[in-house]
Amino acid sequence: MTLMKKRTAQNRLRGLLLGEESISIRFRNYNIALLSLAAILMFIAMLTAFYNIIWRVSIDYSGSYATSSAYALSAHVTKEAAVLAKAARSNAVIDWLTDEGSDGKKILAFEELSGVIGELYSNNMYVVASKSQYEYRVENDYTAETVLPFTRLDENNPNDAWYFKSITSDNEYELGVAMDRVLQRKRVWLDYKVIHNGVPLGIISSGLDFFSVARELFSQYKNFMRGFIIDENGVINMDSSMLENDDYQDYDFEARIEDEINDLVFFAAIKSHLDNIEGYFEETGGPKVVKLSLSPYRYATIVPIRFTNWSAVILFDSSSSFNMSLFLPALITILVLLIAFDLANNKISHRLIFSPLKQLIASLENMKENEDEEIYGLDRYDEFGNLSNTIRDLCTKANYDALTGIHNRRFMENNLQRTVGFLSQPHGLLSVLMIDIDYFKKYNDAYGHEQGDVCLKTVAEALERCVTRKNDFVARYGGEEFIVVLPNTDEYGARMVAQKMLERVRMLNLPHTNSDAAQCVTISVGVTTGSVTHPQIWEDYSKRADEALYMSKQNGRNQYTFLGMDPDLNHSAETDLLKN
Repeated sequence: MTLMKKRTAQNRLRGLLLGEESISIRFRNYNIALLSLAAILMFIAMLTAFYNIIWRVSIDYSGSYATSSAYALSAHVTKEAAVLAKAARSNAVIDWLTDEGSDGKKILAFEELSGVIGELYSNNMYVVASKSQYEYRVENDYTAETVLPFTRLDENNPNDAWYFKSITSDNEYELGVAMDRVLQRKRVWLDYKVIHNGVPLGIISSGLDFFSVARELFSQYKNFMRGFIIDENGVINMDSSMLENDDYQDYDFEARIEDEINDLVFFAAIKSHLDNIEGYFEETGGPKVVKLSLSPYRYATIVPIRFTNWSAVILFDSSSSFNMSLFLPALITILVLLIAFDLANNKISHRLIFSPLKQLIASLENMKENEDEEIYGLDRYDEFGNLSNTIRDLCTKANYDALTGIHNRRFMENNLQRTVGFLSQPHGLLSVLMIDIDYFKKYNDAYGHEQGDVCLKTVAEALERCVTRKNDFVARYGGEEFIVVLPNTDEYGARMVAQKMLERVRMLNLPHTNSDAAQCVTISVGVTTGSVTHPQIWEDYSKRADEALYMSKQNGRNQYTFLGMDPDLNHSAETDLLKN
């Protein structure tokens, strides 16, 4: 990190000495100049068109606020419903509600439910079992003694009507507004049915904080707007005019939307809207805007809230709509100016950003085919220079194992597959060795994992010193396994490398008293060689080498076994044992 900071500082200093500014500074300066010029021209055009404003913007503005509120509430409902659906479909919950008297099943169900509480908006959840009609509150901390119902629902109690409505509903869930009797907070409730084999077993409920949701939906509204959330019967569930009321949390909505808007045209529109509600809205379409005849509002917008049978109704003040109208005669002038600005901005952006970026991307694409491809921009002193150097460093780190310092499996897979493809054209030879440290688990048990890491690094270094050609490489395959790739190497060469590696590791003389193969650390090797054909993939070679490795282990370890890739031409598997 210190080296990177030093390099960045040096690049900046060198850029300043050479008179080169960063792309961000040049881009900002050009944009400020062009935007200032465009703003002046746009202001003159808007002043010219000031007296030719139109009312259309008020309709769009009202629709935009209504759609925004509807979308926000729909997003909350969708998220809560997804979490509750997961809980309702849990096998543990279904098993418990089927056999409510089982404490074991109850504990498993509560364990499942407590796991999803944190995903809910309010971090709380209630469960009602249909058989007993007991209501439980889900807590994070619970035991068999504390998981007890806190109330039993009564169909004659108006406060419990929500449950009987939800359990008999054709919908998967129902929405409602009511007080949380435990937390004493008003909530927008989502009551989700638990159904098994078509039989409703109970209800899982969670509530969005009423006041927080209302503020989120309506806080953007100014004094020239008023918003409502109504249910399928036209009953008002939320009213933006109540946000500043201290008693809003305890306020019980009983009014209908028709009582708040005394307008015959609106009466007809809202009645038609409510009469056509059948279940939950799937596709809401665009907002419906009604022009009102009475002040202080001139427009009412109705928007269905998706995944619910609720709707948003927004009233918009006529005077504000006049002030916020677009200047129609200036649209063409503004459009021309914006196009000119966009063209100029595009030209500058292309020159400073997109053209260098294209060259950088091209060089990175070429790296897939040729590792020696130079990344574009390494000699630049701006952001692209920093980016190119960072990418080079990351590519280097991505191909090496953090513990041993040799190539990792990612590098091996990419390069071995590339090697297979390259050698398949001339049917070149490819040898692959699979290596495993003998009884490494026993080594860790005896000497500890820290010493085990030292052993891995030491063995890796020894193996890597056994290959010298440019295209040969050793990689850590995983755990205590290594793989060696030897392009254009025949059987004799592969055997020589395997024997060399066996000897080199043994010469390390790392004590291993728990090994059944020797008194020091040893390895087992599986070797395969074949003429590469087009249909082959790298796994064919690694699998064959792994089979040979397995035979080495079966035959006592501390040795290598050779298996050819072609079973028809392969002579019998041969095993060479390094003698003491």
